[in-house]
Amino acid sequence: MRLFWTFFWTFLLVQMATYVMGSMQGIGYNFATGALLGVIVTILVFVVAALIPDEPAGDHHH
Repeated sequence: MRLFWTFFWTFLLVQMATYVMGSMQGIGYNFATGALLGVIVTILVFVVAALIPDEPAGDHHH
């Protein structure tokens, strides 16, 4: 379920960003470009989440 919601929100946010950036550059909106970027960003989010350690950092007092 976590995968679904991550993909859902990432997909929507990337579609929005694709539309806004395309409008700012004066080019048309392309759903396929946003969909491909949404999948790529979702994969990157899960890779980064897997690389970040899950345990607390500990006490760093000298």
